[in-house]
Amino acid sequence: MIAYYKTVGGKVQQLAGKEENCWINVVSPTESEIKELIDVFGIEPEFLRASLDEEESSHIENEEDHTLIIMDFPVVEKREEGVFYSTSPIGIILLEKYLFTISLKENPIIQEFCSGMVKNVQTAHRTQFVLHLLFRMANRFLQYLKQIDKVSDFLEKQLRKSMRNKELVQLLDLEKSLVYFQTSLKSDETTLEKLLRGRYIKLYDDDQDLLEDVLIEIKQAIEMSNIYLSILSGTMDAFASVISNNLNIVMKALTSITIVMAIPTMIFSFYGMNIGENVGLPFAGNYLFPLGISLVATVAAGIILYKKEMFR
Repeated sequence: MIAYYKTVGGKVQQLAGKEENCWINVVSPTESEIKELIDVFGIEPEFLRASLDEEESSHIENEEDHTLIIMDFPVVEKREEGVFYSTSPIGIILLEKYLFTISLKENPIIQEFCSGMVKNVQTAHRTQFVLHLLFRMANRFLQYLKQIDKVSDFLEKQLRKSMRNKELVQLLDLEKSLVYFQTSLKSDETTLEKLLRGRYIKLYDDDQDLLEDVLIEIKQAIEMSNIYLSILSGTMDAFASVISNNLNIVMKALTSITIVMAIPTMIFSFYGMNIGENVGLPFAGNYLFPLGISLVATVAAGIILYKKEMFR
């Protein structure tokens, strides 16, 4: 899909076709659309391939009048077992008269620009438009990190009530999400620091201030992801220890019960053997004696094990 947008009257509006100083949003393009981008706009094929590669890491490239910026943006997916957070790359290509955003997935941040929700952005000022886009992405990272923190707190409270696999799996997914965020944020930070040097795109004073704000937000997101990941890892280790301890308690109780139940079995086994009365077993002909001694021995063993807290 290829859509054209331009700032008209202070608001971003969709166009029927291309115009100078417009913004062109490309999402999961077909082969014919890719051919159009190469033939009509002269975009480098390598830039397109990099923008549409799911495994592409954040970086910046410059070639003649083409500038490619690859950034990772946060993505949230709803699944049957819960919500999963990850990242996906987006390619931003700057030409002399056009600005392109190219991605494989729909980006909610891009949709905010398309619908005109973001005010005071000019598609003609391409550098400033890109920086506003990056600033919204950095804010979205912070927003999702706060959501992850709230979800992990809720799951921890649920696990305190009862240990269930569902909550543990969700905590593992959150831990994996934080690792994705941490990796992508560090790559984005490196790319932004390269942009800040002004070697790839020209920065005016306002642009530099805005880029520094974006970099501050990214650094804050990195710090938050580190803190939340440490807390979540510690929580997972603590619950693993609790689960192991609970298993030990259950096994200890079952072992104690087995010992108590084995005492009457052993006594009645001796008196139940067909060996005659000349063996020397006391009161071999009286069935009440083994019954009584097994009862006394069982109660005594139970009391001893209970005092040693073997049943809890």
